Amino acid sequence: MENIYTELLKRLKTGCPVCLDTELLSDGSTEKRLREASAAPELPEIYREYYYPEERLIILGGGHVSWPLALFGAESGFSVTVVDDRPAFANRQRFPQAREVICESFERCFDRLRITAYDYVVVVTRGHRYDMDCLRKILSGTEPAYMGMMGSRRRTAGVASLLKEEGFDPEKIGRIHMPIGLSIGALTPAEIAISIMAELVQVKRQSDGGVQKTGSIGTEVNVKGGEKKKSDTDFRVLERLASETRPHGVVTILSTKGSVPRRPGAKMIVYEDGQIYGSIGGGCAEAEVMRETLKYIGTGKCTVKTVDMTKDVSEEDVMVCGGIMEVLIEG
Repeated sequence: MENIYTELLKRLKTGCPVCLDTELLSDGSTEKRLREASAAPELPEIYREYYYPEERLIILGGGHVSWPLALFGAESGFSVTVVDDRPAFANRQRFPQAREVICESFERCFDRLRITAYDYVVVVTRGHRYDMDCLRKILSGTEPAYMGMMGSRRRTAGVASLLKEEGFDPEKIGRIHMPIGLSIGALTPAEIAISIMAELVQVKRQSDGGVQKTGSIGTEVNVKGGEKKKSDTDFRVLERLASETRPHGVVTILSTKGSVPRRPGAKMIVYEDGQIYGSIGGGCAEAEVMRETLKYIGTGKCTVKTVDMTKDVSEEDVMVCGGIMEVLIEG
């Protein structure tokens, strides 16, 4: 049976941003509507979430760094695609956490990948020739949200010079992260993968936002001047909501103030037996919200709850963070 989240995912797969409006009705329930993000009018008593197509982490090369990078990328919420031209490296057994594994030449794989502005592309092939094949294709098409290549400073400087000589846009070349990853002194494949993931997250979070409240109930992330901020929802939670048939409640962070573990848009599913899927940050705050949500499952009603994590540090159950969250609980 299709629901609003099924339709949301379908629309996102077309490559277009989508706006999800949640209206709080006078009878204590909610009504949800989807709109094109560019055509969303401001209405009273509406919570607005902006969703963009799922962010792919495209790993070009299936070597030693790629394995932990695919693992960390999937756990960080990216849809992972791995490409290599060697069957021994491009297979599902080696990369079970990847959404897609492509065994194809680095020159021809781009017809299948169809890179978009929402993709994060990492070039970690086994040789200079293949790196250059990949970079030429990337620079010739739609520029992704992130592009990076592994190599020493000397080697990457040489690659940049060659690409400029071949006539590629110097500004686009300058946006390639090379050497790839944050400088943390990484040596092992896993450590290098961590440095790359840290840089990916840094780029991703530069433009993060969350839920826009357009009505009278204020939120700290109220978007002004038409700016659209991205929801902090994990796509795996959306996929679960799209297919879930069991009774459950949904918790969505509406606003935050101060130090908090998650940002507006983060969702958590709560089941009748107390099990959860997704997270709004963990700890005492999450447990408190989970207990409250159990009261609403099956009622079709909702409530907005303020979670204060600013208790005095002398208290036994003091929370790790020290901010305030406003959450919407739907039964």
